[in-house]
Amino acid sequence: MIKVVGMGPGNINYLTMEAINAIKSADRVIAFGRICSTAKVIVNSVIEVNRVDEIIENLDNKVNTAILASGDPCFFGIIDYLRKKGIVIGEVIPGISSFQYMMAKLKKSWQDALLISLHGRDEKLEGVVKSRLSVILTDKTNNPNFISKKLCELGVIGKIHTGYNLSYDEEVILINNIGDEIEIAGNISVVVIENEMA
Repeated sequence: MIKVVGMGPGNINYLTMEAINAIKSADRVIAFGRICSTAKVIVNSVIEVNRVDEIIENLDNKVNTAILASGDPCFFGIIDYLRKKGIVIGEVIPGISSFQYMMAKLKKSWQDALLISLHGRDEKLEGVVKSRLSVILTDKTNNPNFISKKLCELGVIGKIHTGYNLSYDEEVILINNIGDEIEIAGNISVVVIENEMA
């Protein structure tokens, strides 16, 4: 059986007991680099992959396998990719998304937030103009500095909160005004936009 296990924001302290038990009981564990380090605290043998297609190469339906996904596998995660490739998923174990962690750090409710992923995706930021609160997953191209400048061009006024290395010892959370130059402290971040709508 193939289980997809949500690893939360990365720090082992944010894993659920169900996730830990699924990793311990698996005959094969597959993970990306950052998550791989966390998994190796739980089990000795982890297959480290660098690309999504490498996961498929390491699958065998006869082997009890845990595919480890950062954050929550159902929130802009690996589930859709696996389904498109015809992989039968036996179980999905949820994890805390990096955006949930970020909102907790900011002590802000997020139930009305616009949720966007620019992590390897081409999404438009126009929706942020009409939303009081937006949460954006980024990548090295669609980084916080790019988002800050683009939103300023769109006439958005307000605050931009940026979180890097969330849950790790090197965690950084910055608060800037939209339009400000933002110091880049990593390739992946979570951005929270507070739009001061009229």
